Amino acid sequence: MIARKTNKDIIAQIAYATIQGDRIVTAAYAHELPRYGIKLGLTNYAAAYATGLLLARRHLTSIGLASKYQGKVDADGADYTVEPSEGPRPFKALLDVGLARTTTGARIFSVMKGALDGGINVPHSVKRFAGYNTESKKLNPESLKKHIFGGHVADYMKKLQGEDDKAYQKQFSRFVKAGIKAGDLEAIYKNAHKSIRADPVYKKTEKKAIKQRHTAKRLTYDERKARVEAKKKIIAASNE
Repeated sequence: MIARKTNKDIIAQIAYATIQGDRIVTAAYAHELPRYGIKLGLTNYAAAYATGLLLARRHLTSIGLASKYQGKVDADGADYTVEPSEGPRPFKALLDVGLARTTTGARIFSVMKGALDGGINVPHSVKRFAGYNTESKKLNPESLKKHIFGGHVADYMKKLQGEDDKAYQKQFSRFVKAGIKAGDLEAIYKNAHKSIRADPVYKKTEKKAIKQRHTAKRLTYDERKARVEAKKKIIAASNE
């Protein structure tokens, strides 16, 4: 399972290696989340979780295991590993983080948590989830749940609005324009999780073909002749 983060997107993929190169089996992207109701904040922790959940449900649907392995339907932040049942075993994938820093609270592990709750078996440790305490060496499920539903973003929105409304209006201008308040975030993510589970299948969107021209349009003989005559008149007028 490949997890990557860019400046504007979260990428999650299921791939396998061949001699010729890696083959992508299933992919999910944060830029698909507006279809499920998450229109803003597509690179935060909660969006990363939703992308991992989308990947898991989409892949299990494609291989016919979606109904057999539902995962953790109600995200409560607790650690979860899918258990084998009768018939086909759970789909297992190893996490590939690439060159990303594997720090506690990193969003690549939020993608993994979404995939885990989505029903994919990914060998893991809770040490890198948001909410893990290095002193007690325990995971705080409530803290992780808060991050999954954008609670940390909501807290910051409330704090900034209370301290400096002008800065809030500037930093969260898109949220303000969309009418999204801090108290709306949890419901947005909960509804998105339900929508993802209801219909995770990728739908191709029709893109309008835009013809781009990088060179000047070629003129006809008459157009070139008229252009020359127009230039002659301009030169003659300037000499008078």
